Amino acid sequence: MNESRQTEGHRGTGSAGPLVSPPLGGEAAAGRFGGGFASGWQTLLYKEVLRFWKVSFQTIAAPVLTAVLYLLIFGHVLEDHVKVYDRIGYTAFLIPGLVMMSVLQNAFANSSSSLIQSKIMGNLVFLLLTPLSHWAWYLAYVGSSVLRGLVVGTGVFLVTFWFTELTIQAPLWILVFAVLGAALLGSLGLIAGLWAEKFDQLAAFQNFVIMPMTFLSGVFYSIHSLPAFWQGVSHLNPFFYMIDGFRHGFFGVSDVSPWLSLAIVGTALIVVGGLAVHLLRTGYKIRG
Repeated sequence: MNESRQTEGHRGTGSAGPLVSPPLGGEAAAGRFGGGFASGWQTLLYKEVLRFWKVSFQTIAAPVLTAVLYLLIFGHVLEDHVKVYDRIGYTAFLIPGLVMMSVLQNAFANSSSSLIQSKIMGNLVFLLLTPLSHWAWYLAYVGSSVLRGLVVGTGVFLVTFWFTELTIQAPLWILVFAVLGAALLGSLGLIAGLWAEKFDQLAAFQNFVIMPMTFLSGVFYSIHSLPAFWQGVSHLNPFFYMIDGFRHGFFGVSDVSPWLSLAIVGTALIVVGGLAVHLLRTGYKIRG
């Protein structure tokens, strides 16, 4: 989950940085988008996508490998001992959880790492000199986070679904929760990147907030296997609703109604996204 500070920071900023130097939306960006007149947020989005794509072995392949290792270890140990919803094998149950976990973690890592690297390396000033609005910043950073999360999640699915028979009951639910979850974690990563002033602070946010909420969200188990107290605690975790709703799209069953999960995830996105936009509008920790 934690990204290399030197490799991605050096390559991503060095290769994609020049795209921001010309006025955003000018001729330099036009050729990148089919020859049309690209807007500022589109150019910034392209720069952010290029930032993680240039080091895809680190930002895409590595998380896929991590998810496969989880599957090999937990699936091999528990496949013959655990049945979920009385009919679903443990490996089949685990795969959607690993896919969604990868989507969420990488969406958060994308926006948070990009901002903290730009702040520490001093190239954020080039963005501050442009007439980009706070909405343009939000759309570009969160949009690239959603794209990275979906790319990694797709990679995890393509590699892991060969391990067991896996059905897809409601693909629309899968798409909805993947996009909303990635947007929510991309927004949260934006807030973390604005708040953190050094890598240690961002690492603390990941280790003490993102990681516990992810691993305690039902990725590796159904909450119905927990004691009543811990079931109640799990219902306070918004990550649980993202993963449970996503898993519903595969099996047609879930721990709670997908409509309840949709309402909670949508509300969380509005709140967290609204806070991220507000912090960008006020220039929190990025303007003197």
